[in-house]
Amino acid sequence: MEPKDYVVDKIEGEYARLRDVVSGDELFIAMALLPLGIDVGTKLHYEMLEYTVI
Repeated sequence: MEPKDYVVDKIEGEYARLRDVVSGDELFIAMALLPLGIDVGTKLHYEMLEYTVI
């Protein structure tokens, strides 16, 4: 999978709703797979099966 940038749009319990910056597609993902301390509006970079805060 190619590298992508996301923005956290919403946090719903144990899950976060991410929006792809380029395409606008939404992704629903478990918070356990994301870096600690993220909040709504946090920008994330996904590459090589890992999310990092940018």
